[in-house]
Amino acid sequence: MVKVFFRESEFEAPGNVTIRELIKGLGLNPLSVLAVQGGKLVSNETRLKDEGEIKLISVISGG
Repeated sequence: MVKVFFRESEFEAPGNVTIRELIKGLGLNPLSVLAVQGGKLVSNETRLKDEGEIKLISVISGG
């Protein structure tokens, strides 16, 4: 299982899924969230391993 942190919430997700699948599974838009693992930005195509932590950060834009 992978620990997922988003805002003030913590979730557990199964390993062997992509970041995109994880984000969609949480009901979030993959275009509005960035994933960080170990302090580094990871792509939506990165496949999660069975252990570890991912932090999801909302993208803020303005004009």
